[in-house]
Amino acid sequence: MFNLWCRFRGRVALVEEEGAVLTDRHSTEPGGMHEDPVFEVASVGRARVVTLRGEIDVYNSSRVRDGLDEACAGDPDRIVIDLGDVGFIDSTALGVLIEAGRKLGDPRALVLAAPGLETRRALEISGLDRHFTLRDSVQDALDAPI
Repeated sequence: MFNLWCRFRGRVALVEEEGAVLTDRHSTEPGGMHEDPVFEVASVGRARVVTLRGEIDVYNSSRVRDGLDEACAGDPDRIVIDLGDVGFIDSTALGVLIEAGRKLGDPRALVLAAPGLETRRALEISGLDRHFTLRDSVQDALDAPI
């Protein structure tokens, strides 16, 4: 067995060869390749703010789903998803956002705040920028009428 360091999405990953199978060791530590994408779930009045960060993809979208389920508990008026620190989002994670909007019942009650260039591009390419309400900041999302 030997270790191999390789570059993946601009980060260095450790890959070990075990027989003929290459396995990627994902880290959930801060700064790791797949740190926990749900930084915080906070209550602001009758709203919940879910702050996401890092790369959100097939490997950690279940943690995003869990965070959004937590935010939906207690029947909030709206959920604001802060995307300001998200550098990458894939189609699996976009599906999790759609699923969360359906759980709320009113699609306008789910607001995406502060998407960066890459995240906004993914939303535009998928057509989801027309499905979700997008705001430039968390405060704008909290203040916007439903």
